[in-house]
Amino acid sequence: MKTEVIPSKLIKMANYKYSRKILTKKIDNYIYKNLVNDDSEDLQQVRLKKYQFLSAMLHCVIRNVDKGYISKEVTRKIIDVLVQNNLMEGDQSYKQAVEKFREKYGEPPPSFIVFSPTQKCNLNCIGCYASSTPKTAATIPYPYVDRVVSEVHDSWGSRFIAISGGEPFMYKSEDKTLLDIFEKYNDMLFLIYTNGTVINEEVAERLAKSANATPAISVEGYEKETNEKRGVGTHEKILKAFEHLRQAGVPFGISVTATSKNVDILLTDEFYDFYFKQQGASYMWQFQLMPIGRGKDEIDSMVNPDKRVQLYRKWEKLLSEKKYCLADFWNSGVLTRGCIAYGRSGGYFYIDWYGNVTPCAFIPYYVDNIYDLYNNGKTLSDAMFSDFMKNGRKWQKEYGFDNWKKPKNWLMPCSIRDHYEIFRNSVLPKGAKPEDEKAKEALESDEYFEVLRKYDEELQGLTEKIWEAEYLNV
Repeated sequence: MKTEVIPSKLIKMANYKYSRKILTKKIDNYIYKNLVNDDSEDLQQVRLKKYQFLSAMLHCVIRNVDKGYISKEVTRKIIDVLVQNNLMEGDQSYKQAVEKFREKYGEPPPSFIVFSPTQKCNLNCIGCYASSTPKTAATIPYPYVDRVVSEVHDSWGSRFIAISGGEPFMYKSEDKTLLDIFEKYNDMLFLIYTNGTVINEEVAERLAKSANATPAISVEGYEKETNEKRGVGTHEKILKAFEHLRQAGVPFGISVTATSKNVDILLTDEFYDFYFKQQGASYMWQFQLMPIGRGKDEIDSMVNPDKRVQLYRKWEKLLSEKKYCLADFWNSGVLTRGCIAYGRSGGYFYIDWYGNVTPCAFIPYYVDNIYDLYNNGKTLSDAMFSDFMKNGRKWQKEYGFDNWKKPKNWLMPCSIRDHYEIFRNSVLPKGAKPEDEKAKEALESDEYFEVLRKYDEELQGLTEKIWEAEYLNV
């Protein structure tokens, strides 16, 4: 099967149920052949995991198309935007933008950004890093939001942006919402991290109309765990949002942060069966809690190293046996060749509701701010070349991004979460500013430093054996 015919085959598969099973198998075999058999750049087990992830994505989407949870119109748009423009890089403007960027800066642009244009939220979740009150919550004016998206689209050639918050669906400026952004940039795909409680029929219908945005709705477990952290009645509203999205034919996913309180639930098959099979999720993102500040509750909420390894093993089985499209941004580092922060090729950086540009949504320190950049005649791309971003990319290259055949341990990919001592001593420059008091407190705390250093040391002892035996020596 030729690469250029994949989108047409996918569209045919979505439109004609009678041929769906046969075409799914053909495309699955094509992915396997290209990623596992014909690709010699990566380690064998890395290639296999990438295949399993894409295969799981294919099967999750087809499963929901079969059930009528994803409309034909949305499916066609997803194939056009996600497959053609992102996974297959079929948009010529992308290639031209990347080449132009490389000529100007000496390296390729990031592949996307994560953007939090507002701090506003209708919930007050325990421990939320974006906690605010509606009256004091920061919001980036619409012209700046539009300019950021435009630069990512035009200067980088990117066709993907992840939106976070706050609550993204509460964003409003100059009578515009993010739905207006989705409709304006209709050749891009937007992933929205949302609490889901404000997704009503009207929002779902507008998402179906633009057909280029997918909500990743946050849960903490089942009803009990979600309501305990997010407020009574929240889970019921989430289930209602699922219903609205299914009826409108909009694919959605789940976002969950693994903590010491919910990790045992995340180690059961039933949790994933509930959201994937019963509720119709097409994907799930997991995050490992990154404590900021030296508060005992935050430190104690981290998943311990042994449980984290158990989550890694659970991820392997869910991909290969259940074909659930799941990624953990720490345990699934093999999918992305390690850390994707600091604006690296294939990676991203983060912009918060104050306009601060940080290397990652989990690194609460910054050098540049979009207001300052724009007021000084600079662009978003200039943020890539602070010492902070360059230090991070240097570490990434040394850790394995420059040697895909023999990288260091990608089961510990995160610069700040998994290598805190190196982050503090070699990556974080003296001029970097903390985003808030907790981030400042963490820098000044010997106790915080030692807790994370010991955590990383224990995690390395557990994962290094797996990395050597199952990746390097295969």
